[in-house]
Amino acid sequence: MAKPILSVFIISLGIFMFSCTESTPLEQALTDAELEVKKVLDFADEHEIQIRYTQIKRGENNLPEFSSYSLFEDSEAYFYPASTAKLPIAALALQRIRELQAERINIDSNTPFHIRDRYNHPIALKDSTALNENLSVAHLIKKIFLVSDNDSYNFLFDFLGSDYINSELRKKGLSETSIHHKFLFGADNQKTWEYHFIDHLDTLYYQPSIRAKQIISNGNLKAMIKGIGYIDGDKLVNRPFDFRSKNRISINDLEGILKRILFPDVFDSSERFDLLEEDYKFLKFWMSRNTLESSDPDYSNNPDLYDSYVKFFVYGDQKGAMTDNVRIFNKVGDAYGTLTETAYIQDRASAIEFLLTATVHVNENQIFNDNIYEYDSIGFPFMAGLGRAILNYEKNKR
Repeated sequence: MAKPILSVFIISLGIFMFSCTESTPLEQALTDAELEVKKVLDFADEHEIQIRYTQIKRGENNLPEFSSYSLFEDSEAYFYPASTAKLPIAALALQRIRELQAERINIDSNTPFHIRDRYNHPIALKDSTALNENLSVAHLIKKIFLVSDNDSYNFLFDFLGSDYINSELRKKGLSETSIHHKFLFGADNQKTWEYHFIDHLDTLYYQPSIRAKQIISNGNLKAMIKGIGYIDGDKLVNRPFDFRSKNRISINDLEGILKRILFPDVFDSSERFDLLEEDYKFLKFWMSRNTLESSDPDYSNNPDLYDSYVKFFVYGDQKGAMTDNVRIFNKVGDAYGTLTETAYIQDRASAIEFLLTATVHVNENQIFNDNIYEYDSIGFPFMAGLGRAILNYEKNKR
């Protein structure tokens, strides 16, 4: 059983008093954090905060060397990962395409496909956000990173199947990750849809419905039963919400997934995603784009979207243009009052790079599914301020 990694500290009147004589770089960075960050840290247990900050130093042959520091990190304490679960799905979808190519199936990530249910009823035949209106793995991955699109995740989840997803993650050493379900109310997560990869009228590859055989469980993690009630339909159910059948990713694994994409060479071959260099470049490019930084798909005419729509660290409390100097390679998640992000943050002007992963819970009334969460007043300011605190610390320590 993994032991929780804890750095315990007390905040009083904005002054940190550490339990050890020498504070860590993460603790030092937070001493100069904005008040919005410190106020939330005052109630770290209530907000279920976990933070991991990893410094990067370039060694021989420019290979990265990592030094990690944590606050409140506990691999046995459950938090809902929400859309951060889309990160491994994007990588595994490209891996699966490469496996099919190795079987001499003539498709790639841009090959159009149709999705039908087991009774041949159409689920999705085209994608109106694509200039060519084709459904393709590559275009769905773009949408996952640009707007965290749920349908894109759902389509790729069923393309892979939950048995493949979880067995592959465990092979890669990601034992604290379980991806159980789609983001679709009432979805059948045990049997997948059918996939038809096509070239005009010719079927290049047909994948029938796959039935899951593995029984996935979150085990005996702490805090899987949360709150005092939840909304079911239009009714309030006065009992805690049960997360035991929900997706799970620990902070350690979440950073590990990101590192496997950005720095595959630091891992043994058995722990990497089985991708080509062009696949890694594709993932890196799109996870580093801002929401409005794309022409296909193009979200520039959507008034509800803005540059930092899927960038919580540094910019999450701002809805204006982001500076091009700071590039954030990341995946965020927000649902059930929980905000989570894993990110590689690069300030090219200052030659700064680091990894930051964190989660915070903001659900004051302890009711789930009521859409009454303190994202704007507490969550986004905390995540943005945390990112700025680490970025400023990195600048000042040089």
